[in-house]
Amino acid sequence: MNLQTLNDVYFAIIERDSSQTMLHRDLHRWLPIASHEFRAKVIAIAHTLKTWGISRGDRVAILSENRPEWTMADFACLLLGAVVVPIYTTLTGEQTGYILRDSGARALFVSNEKHLQKVVSIQNQTAIERIAVMDSVEDARAISLPRLMLEASQDGAQLETAARSVLPDDLATIIYTSGTTGTPKGAMLTHGNMASNIAYSLNGFDVHPGQTSISFLPLSHVTARHLDFAMLYHGITLAYVPFVDQFARALLEVRPTIFVAVPRVYEKVHTQVDQKAKGFLKRSTYQWALSVGRTHRAEILAGKTPTSAAWILANRLLYSKVREGMGGRVEIFISGGAPLGRELAEWYATIGIRIHEGYGLTETSPVIALNNPDAHKLGTVGKPLPNIEVRIAEDGEILVRGPSVFKGYWNRADETQNAFIDGWFKTGDIGNLEDAGFLSITDRKKDLIKTSGGKFIAPQPIENSLKHHALIAEAVVLGDKHKFPAVLISPSFALLEEWARDNQVSFSSRPELVASPEVQALYEGIAEECNRKLARFERLKKVILVAEEFSSENGTLTASMKLRRRAVEERYRREIDEMYARAEAAGPVEQGE
Repeated sequence: MNLQTLNDVYFAIIERDSSQTMLHRDLHRWLPIASHEFRAKVIAIAHTLKTWGISRGDRVAILSENRPEWTMADFACLLLGAVVVPIYTTLTGEQTGYILRDSGARALFVSNEKHLQKVVSIQNQTAIERIAVMDSVEDARAISLPRLMLEASQDGAQLETAARSVLPDDLATIIYTSGTTGTPKGAMLTHGNMASNIAYSLNGFDVHPGQTSISFLPLSHVTARHLDFAMLYHGITLAYVPFVDQFARALLEVRPTIFVAVPRVYEKVHTQVDQKAKGFLKRSTYQWALSVGRTHRAEILAGKTPTSAAWILANRLLYSKVREGMGGRVEIFISGGAPLGRELAEWYATIGIRIHEGYGLTETSPVIALNNPDAHKLGTVGKPLPNIEVRIAEDGEILVRGPSVFKGYWNRADETQNAFIDGWFKTGDIGNLEDAGFLSITDRKKDLIKTSGGKFIAPQPIENSLKHHALIAEAVVLGDKHKFPAVLISPSFALLEEWARDNQVSFSSRPELVASPEVQALYEGIAEECNRKLARFERLKKVILVAEEFSSENGTLTASMKLRRRAVEERYRREIDEMYARAEAAGPVEQGE
């Protein structure tokens, strides 16, 4: 099928006539949704929206965890030519209200009673006229989605005929960016933007009907939404997991063949494996298996399976057990949404798993580049998609041009104009494009640190290296306008508390734990180990430990779990200022060269 609009994805689904388009879990088991059942429910929702007066160009918001109804509501809107506005479930009522007001959404789908109450509390500040609830909730202020989906609609053919008139240049969605630097902006993506990206993003991968993938990354994020569209288009069954804490169980029950996750998920798997290797015998076996894997890493990265006796034994003792914890059937591993980190990618390659790292942005629908089985290079994000042009500006910024680049920011003409230079979209990322065509990302342009000595430091590679250590949950490199770089660390508290008990370090609270001399020395040692791989001017001179975890709730992470660097610096401004003041009072600190 010629893929020009997102409605073409819908038609690909229903024309495939699959008995298992989607999976969802009740209290006891996984239940399939066939393509004819999917069609009937989408048509029923679209019919209801039409009776509400929703038509082409109207905005409809979705506030829900991942579930089949999310995608059904999405397609129902798209068939009508309406514009979908996804909203993170983790946002406050005030933040949700801002997006609803800014987008001018007229209707809203929510997943449950909790989110209904949140929205009702701010509804009079918005243009919302109708609300539908995906759970079986009886409330006079909303309509039950399960009930309306049971109503047979007779105008399915008419709705589908109208859906074919939707054009590639028609607006499909407004996705509000996570806001790492300020107020969220609504990126306008057309049907053609997203369809052109779906058509090429999985080039080089062996994807086909019969495979399964788990939908657990928030569908309010462009990466997850693109992924689900692409999986459904290629006939891959989607198993929906509403909450992250259900993901581990789903892996063992669904046993997916395609595993797509953000680096945070890959980091957690690595930490768990590393921590299970305790005791002399287990640790010795673990270290031996890693040493064997390192000698065969090149073969893994080339897509080959080693055949040496040592590798086969190490695979039986370690590698296969890691894969079993991820379901045991995964054929394709993909990482996106944030930098994976070279050390983490190397660790996975060492245990026989080749992760295909990619790169993209909300404004590019999202995929710009992606490693694939035919073109894979560790430490890069792969080659740009065939229909994407990439070039590097004089200051190192990555510029992009192509059909998947967004239409602009909703109601923000000036910011739209500032996002482009001579027709090229400015990504805000610094990177390199090799002669062989592989793209590598150095850092965010706004995140580059310039010391008072005039040295530029890219913090992300250093932070990723630190986070590879099991005892570190988050790390933020500091030093802009200061004489030397330092690091602020949020520990992995469960592991740190276990370490403290094993080493007879007494504590009654987290503040007391991170303030103890033994813990301070532990993390200074980790930083010093990292320093051995850094240039002299990059070396971390001081370590600040904080007594809380980073989260979207306390503002240190975005809703999509990206670091909000400026928010972290403001939250811990007193600790940072005191650290630098003490260092200056103690005398000159070597700045490096």
